[in-house]
Amino acid sequence: MIVDTHCHIDLYDNPRQILQECIKSDITVLAMTNLPSHFEMGYPHFQSLRKIRLALGMHPLMADLHQKEFNLFLANVDKTSYIGEVGLDFSREGISTKNIQIETFIKILKIVSGKKKILSIHSRKAEKEVLELLQKYDIRAAIFHWYSGGLGVIESIVSSGYYFSINPAMIKSSAGRKIISKIPKNFILTETDGPFISEKNLPLKPGETSSVLNYLAEEWKVTRQEVEKIITSNFLRIISHLK
Repeated sequence: MIVDTHCHIDLYDNPRQILQECIKSDITVLAMTNLPSHFEMGYPHFQSLRKIRLALGMHPLMADLHQKEFNLFLANVDKTSYIGEVGLDFSREGISTKNIQIETFIKILKIVSGKKKILSIHSRKAEKEVLELLQKYDIRAAIFHWYSGGLGVIESIVSSGYYFSINPAMIKSSAGRKIISKIPKNFILTETDGPFISEKNLPLKPGETSSVLNYLAEEWKVTRQEVEKIITSNFLRIISHLK
C-alpha cells in the first residue's frame, strides 16, 4: 500500500486530472484543504471514493479568513473523518495572527474532541503549544505533518500516541534527518505535501514517496518492502480510531 497522508490535491494546476491519476494508481491519499470553502468545492468529487479522502481544513496561515469561514467548518465537520490542515504557525510568516490562530484552533479542538476524527497538524514554531492543546482537549488521533521542531518534544508527542508524516524535503536536510532518527518506526507515516514540494522543478504528485521509503529502508537496515509493511501497519493502526 502506498500511503500519502498529507497532500493538497485541490491546489494542483489540474486537480481533476490529479484525482483521476490517484484513482488509477490505487493509492491511499488524505487530501488536505486550507479552508472550509475549499472543502465544500471539492467534496462532491471525493464523496464516493474509498481510498482518497478529503479533509476539512482551517490553515493557520489563513487566519484572516477564519472568522468568515468558521460557520462553514461547523456545517461540514460531520461529512468527513479527517480534519486538516489545522494547527498553529508562530513563524515570522504567521506570528502576527497568533491570537486568532489559537482561538480558532481551540474552537476546532472543542468541536472534534470525543469524535472519531484524525487530525493532520501544522505546528511550525508552535510545537509545544500545539501538543499541549491536543492533550488538553483529549484528541486521540493526530499526525504532525512536516515536523520541524525541537528533538526534545518528539518523545512527548509519541507518548501521547500521535504520529509524524515524513516527506521528501525532510530527508534532504540534516535537521530533518535528525528528526526522523528520533521517531520510533511505528509512529512514522509518509506524505508528499504536494504540490508544495517539488523535485526536478516539478511538484510531487500524490503518492510519490519513493525517496522517503528508500531512505527509511537504508536507515532501518531493512528492505523497501518491509518499510512499506511498517507504514501500512502504522496507517491501519491510526485509522482504527475511526471504528
